[in-house]
Amino acid sequence: MENTNSRRDFLKKSAALALGTIAATAVVNNTLFANTQNTTLENYLLPGGDRFTLSVLPYTYDALEPHIDKLTMEIHHSKHHQAYVTNLNKALETIDNSILGSNYTFENIFDKIEKLPVAIRNNAGGHYNHSLFWILMKPNGGGQPKDKLAAAINTSFGSFDEFKKKFTESAMNRFGSGWAWLVLNKSKLTITSTANQDNSLMNVSGIEIKGTPILALDVWEHAYYLKNQNRRADYITSWWNIVNWDAAESLFNTASK
Repeated sequence: MENTNSRRDFLKKSAALALGTIAATAVVNNTLFANTQNTTLENYLLPGGDRFTLSVLPYTYDALEPHIDKLTMEIHHSKHHQAYVTNLNKALETIDNSILGSNYTFENIFDKIEKLPVAIRNNAGGHYNHSLFWILMKPNGGGQPKDKLAAAINTSFGSFDEFKKKFTESAMNRFGSGWAWLVLNKSKLTITSTANQDNSLMNVSGIEIKGTPILALDVWEHAYYLKNQNRRADYITSWWNIVNWDAAESLFNTASK
């Protein structure tokens, strides 16, 4: 029950963060919210609720330079992320309606992920992970978290520096393509990683640590190859300068209630 509730709360809060920040449109319970700042949104849908859409970035493609270059951001968002959205919509058209019904939310998809085709697992994960990734970065970010998240990190890892070291190691040690995560698991912060486009919200046995994501780092080569080539370590070092700790704090506060 705790895992289900935290997953639901996180999905709502993270979508509210993203949509409130980027002023995208979404439909929830057949109501179109013009002001999404205080709504509980669960996904990115067109009016009518029948298609996932590409989330708009909350900053320009060059806003994260010199840490992530403009061309990488443009290709990553407009090509790679868009492909996940397009292919997710196509894959959803092929499934039996009895599996998801008309409830095409991330929560429902991730909960039933083992019953769904691998194309939905890959593309729903890709769409959700990237939507979260974008809002967890910002120009002139970095530094350290404050308030409750800072205290929780100190409790779980001893210090921010130790947390940063372990998170970097997790990102570096992820073989091939995948993600590094800071997740809240049963009231404790834990560092983990997943392969490909999986995440810790998916109800699948292959996920080592289930929990509510608080911080996400994409370590697929397309996230950094144009600027850093194969130097993943350089990319991770740069990424720490653009972490949006305000967004992470908001996700943590919701997940820990």
